[in-house]
Parts: sequence; C-alpha cells; structure tokens
Amino acid sequence: MSLAMPLSLPTLRRRLPLFFVLGLSLALSFVLIAARVLITGRPLFVFLLWNLFLAAIPFGLSAALSLAARPPQARLLLPVGAVWLLFFPNAPYLVTDLFHLVPHARVPYWYDLALIMSCAWNGLMLAFASLLDMHALVRRRLGFWLGWLFVAVALGLSAFGVYLGRYLRYNSWDILNDPFKLFYDIVQRILHPFHNWQAWGVTVVFWAFLLIAYATVRLLGSPRQPDADEH
Repeated sequence: MSLAMPLSLPTLRRRLPLFFVLGLSLALSFVLIAARVLITGRPLFVFLLWNLFLAAIPFGLSAALSLAARPPQARLLLPVGAVWLLFFPNAPYLVTDLFHLVPHARVPYWYDLALIMSCAWNGLMLAFASLLDMHALVRRRLGFWLGWLFVAVALGLSAFGVYLGRYLRYNSWDILNDPFKLFYDIVQRILHPFHNWQAWGVTVVFWAFLLIAYATVRLLGSPRQPDADEH
C-alpha cells in the first residue's frame, strides 16, 4: 500500500466543511500578519506563518490516512504515525507564541493580541482535528481504552515537545540535525527531574490543559442525545 492510495469520496464530502472553515481561519491569520507588515514595514510576526505551516503537517498526514478508501495497513500506519508524532507538537506549540505579545509602536495592542490568538487558535484546532483522526484509527484497531491511552501519551509527548521547543529551542528537524545533543538533554531531564522542575512543570500543566481541551472538543462534536420532552 503506497501513499498514493484511493480516496473515499463520501468521507471527503463530509470533511469539506471542516477543510473550508480551517482554511478560512488560516486565511484570517495570514491577512492579519500581512496587514501588519504593510502597516509597519517590519516582518515582525512573519515567523508565525512558518509555525502554522509546521502545525499543518500532522493534520495533512492524518487527513490523508482518514480519507483513504481502505483502512491503512500497519506497514503504512506505523511509519506515517511516527512522522505524525514527530511533527505533532508544532501545532499546540503555537499557544506559546503568546510570549511575544508586548506593546509595539504604530500597532494597537489589541491588534497584536488578535493576530497571535488567531495563530494560537489555528494551532490548537489543527492539533485537535489531527488527533481526532489518529484517535479514530487507533481505536478502530485496538479498542476504546487503548485509543484513549494513545491520546494521553501523544498529548504528554507533545507537551514535553512544547517545552523542548520553547525553552531549549529545539525543533522537529533536530532529531536528524543534532540527535545526540537532543537525546542528552532529554535524558538529563529524565534522570534529574528535581533539577529540571521547569521542564516537568511545563509538561504536566500543558498535558493537563491539552487533554481537557481535547476531551471538550470531542464531546462538543458528539451527537447530542434528544431530550425526553422532544419525543
């Protein structure tokens, strides 16, 4: 089974509204960033476009798997899943770009707030839309409880990845560019947790936030049971 697998047209038709809304939301972020560059003549927040591109990679991978006409086999699901997990932290990482919110001349504070919040929202929505796809694939193969275990582990690793990116300035490419230093820094934080309390504080708090937020989004998307008086 190759990546050039046939698409399920009924699934694609059901997903079109989601693709449209996500595209509209991403377009808003692009317009806000472009307008700021035109107003100030400075590309201050252009880096957010790259962050949004990285956040879209896991969604693209999971969407391709979920749109397949046939369930993906393990020999495809495992390597694609590994790449998905490698890039997945880039999506919730966008929330931490709120650190860049400081007053700037010539641009209202509320405008920069809306701009960065738009990008953070897109990061979270891309993350949760992607995780919904992967959760469904894992649950279909391994069952309900292992599906939720996958979600918890993926979000925990993602929260740790957010710490590595924001505080140690690693990115997904460093697993190839500088794997030994990356491995060393990870092992040091595992072996010496009390000397690296910030790493585990960020990881635990972000993991709890992402898990609760994902569960909320999932419940909001579940079909509502009719009330008794509606019968």
